Amino acid sequence: MKKAEVGNIIEFREGLKGVVEKVNENSVIVDLSYMDNYRELDLEQRTVVNHKNYKIITH
Repeated sequence: MKKAEVGNIIEFREGLKGVVEKVNENSVIVDLSYMDNYRELDLEQRTVVNHKNYKIITH
């Protein structure tokens, strides 16, 4: 599996999307404010996603 890089858009957890801000050994830190409906979903701005749990949308 290819790991995401800083700046990639990834999709995870049933359709959530975000921009990768930092790549760690086992996970990435993602900025969720990329999504148009971010405020409506009442989510934290950033979250951590394990490399096994996302799909890269754009490079």
